[in-house]
Amino acid sequence: MKIGVISDLHIDRYNSETLKQKDFSLTLANEVSRQALDMLLIAGDISNDHVRSYRFMQELEQLTGVTIYFVPGNHDFWNFSGDAKSTRDIYDFFKETKYFKESSPIDLGNDWALVMNPAWYDYTYASDKFSLERLSQREYYGGTWQDKVKINWGMTDPEVSKKMAARAAADLETVKDKKIILMTHVATHKAFRVPMPNRLFDYYNAFIGTSDFDQFYEDYDIRYSIMGHIHFRHQVSEGGTDYLCACLGYKREWRTKDIVHEMRDALQVIEI
Repeated sequence: MKIGVISDLHIDRYNSETLKQKDFSLTLANEVSRQALDMLLIAGDISNDHVRSYRFMQELEQLTGVTIYFVPGNHDFWNFSGDAKSTRDIYDFFKETKYFKESSPIDLGNDWALVMNPAWYDYTYASDKFSLERLSQREYYGGTWQDKVKINWGMTDPEVSKKMAARAAADLETVKDKKIILMTHVATHKAFRVPMPNRLFDYYNAFIGTSDFDQFYEDYDIRYSIMGHIHFRHQVSEGGTDYLCACLGYKREWRTKDIVHEMRDALQVIEI
């Protein structure tokens, strides 16, 4: 089975003469076809709105005919559609779709399973020069971490991280005898934080990843750990696990102006 991996498409940041939202679905669909993929995994941040993200997956499925799975990223939890859904409502909205199967790991055959969980940041990736209280302010150097104003879980970020990890642990336990692909949105390995010291990311690394998943890599046979969020393309192999971040990222972060080239460069393929 050939499985494509990508994240952080951010399709709604553009609507110009040179790049429109439709370009993302068509370009990705063409690449799925070119690579003859059997499945596509999207590790979050399709757009800044849950409805748009969902419709993108519907369109992509129609264009490709392949099975698509997804974990919502922090941007997918934003609500730009104007409906009254809370963050928790949006989370439940995604769980009711066929694309996000938290609590229902997918049997991929041949003793492989897919476990999906967004995960959440717990501030442990920041420099230790900042207190938990300072990090919880989510403001630094005149900037505000936008989840502070666009997401409300009704609890602290570290508390959300622990709840997400508890759900992931329950799912992993149900497939403990299988080889596992774990897909999250936030990073689960500190190799994926921005190198420090860094004037800004000594602080903002707090919102990059979580340490609450660390023990899972000791307890379960996680062969692939797929993530997004960080907006750079990176791969690390450690302890029998391949950690993959296949972010398309914002256009200003691309190495070229060509969406076909960038989509092809971002998309990673694993075979099981």
